[in-house]
Amino acid sequence: MSTPSSRRHADGRPAHAGPGGGTVTDLESLVWGFGLLEGPRVDADDRLFFADVPNGGVFCRTPDGTLHTVVPKRRGVGGIALHADGGIVIGGRDVSHVHDGASRVLYRFDAPGINDLMADPVGRVVVGTLRTDPFAAGGTRSAGEAWRIDAESVATELYGGVLLSNGIGFSPDGGMLYHADTASNGVWAHDYGADGSVRGRRLAVHADDLEPDGLAVDEDGTLWIADVSGARAVRAFRPDGTEVARIPVPARMVTSLCFGGADRRDLYIVTADNTDHPERAGTVFRTRVDVPGLPAPLVRI
Repeated sequence: MSTPSSRRHADGRPAHAGPGGGTVTDLESLVWGFGLLEGPRVDADDRLFFADVPNGGVFCRTPDGTLHTVVPKRRGVGGIALHADGGIVIGGRDVSHVHDGASRVLYRFDAPGINDLMADPVGRVVVGTLRTDPFAAGGTRSAGEAWRIDAESVATELYGGVLLSNGIGFSPDGGMLYHADTASNGVWAHDYGADGSVRGRRLAVHADDLEPDGLAVDEDGTLWIADVSGARAVRAFRPDGTEVARIPVPARMVTSLCFGGADRRDLYIVTADNTDHPERAGTVFRTRVDVPGLPAPLVRI
């Protein structure tokens, strides 16, 4: 496992170790003062979209730092994807395509909640359902499912048994589907066929002290995972489950992350509870990494 070092970049910025001996720069706070942030996604124009789950709203930060409200008041949005025709696909009470102020429902699940979602390599949507309120204290947790939305009002259940569905991603070749289950302390891997079928479910990443939330995959296949356990870190794992790096984050709840920038080496990190600076709870951070992230696939339904 890599640990923070005393090295510095050529411009003098402190650096700490990243996967493969690379480096990661210090964090930059971009926006703050929100609730629990989720679903970060950066489009081709380097605009960052993110959602405030408890307070409602989907927001867009442009490269010049301007903040816009894209979808006002909508609560429970745990995932955002980009659409090939423009706009974004969001969760919440349903899965909808939002573009230029108009909204089109792609699928409405019979489930209390929808959490993270991701476009697959050909443009379908893979989404996880929640059968239990993740903020409810005590009681028995009912397992949710992973679904594939193939067309408007057409969806197929891929598998069940997901206690607390979170981050979804794909390997660089698109042949592996990753799915974080926070309550299982790990990320599951599944062989993913061109037809959208899954098989061979196995635990790819597991640690007793890990509570994975959002995840993102880089070009080397490394999984970057937001750890919501209170570890105050983003953690990076190889596909074989070996932990190779940690990025310290000044927040108790690190909820999600995504890659962006022209070279896809900007890593955006979103949080909920910032214990170092309570007034900045719900913060968007940005840092730089050596290995580019994978391009975000686009929804095409």
